[in-house]
Amino acid sequence: MSVDAVLARVNELQQMIAGAPPAAAPPSNAFASQLANATAATATPATGASTVPGYLSAGASNLPPGTPFGAEITAAANKHGIDPALLAGLVKQESGFDPNAGSSAGARGLTQLMPGTAAGLGVTNVLDPVQSLDGGAKYLRAQLDAFGGDVTKALAAYNAGPGAVQRYGGVPPYAETQNYVRAVQANAAAYRAASPTPSIL
Repeated sequence: MSVDAVLARVNELQQMIAGAPPAAAPPSNAFASQLANATAATATPATGASTVPGYLSAGASNLPPGTPFGAEITAAANKHGIDPALLAGLVKQESGFDPNAGSSAGARGLTQLMPGTAAGLGVTNVLDPVQSLDGGAKYLRAQLDAFGGDVTKALAAYNAGPGAVQRYGGVPPYAETQNYVRAVQANAAAYRAASPTPSIL
């Protein structure tokens, strides 16, 4: 579905809710100005974390509108040279966008960093969304570099550890890791398909 078609449908639904007849679809060049207006209207103070209800981010994002922590994910991904859709897909799988998520193994935060890994990445508070996203993006970048840019191996390493990927020469034969890699890639593909702007990778 094209951006124009989506905008036309949203406009039509808004008009139906308001009880007015549907208006004509906006011209395609209006998208950028509408995006800028929406961003300006939802801007939040720079407090280090989003204050928008429901963890919806304000600011520039390469992800679909309404993606939790979209601006923060985009900033962390761009800083470390990875695809924002891939990082968003990872966060969705790791924590469901819950910054207070934790696992029985001790991983915490949006990107589910283990305490030792977090410390090695310079993350002092894994529950801080900005720090967690930056640490997770940095760790994913390290795995991409270690495995020659192979996204599948990098994701497997993020989940099972780089040693397991090296030992098996690819995704380890663990059901959890195999499902994880598939889920993150499917999430990323969905974010790319719905994204208003192209991803960097």
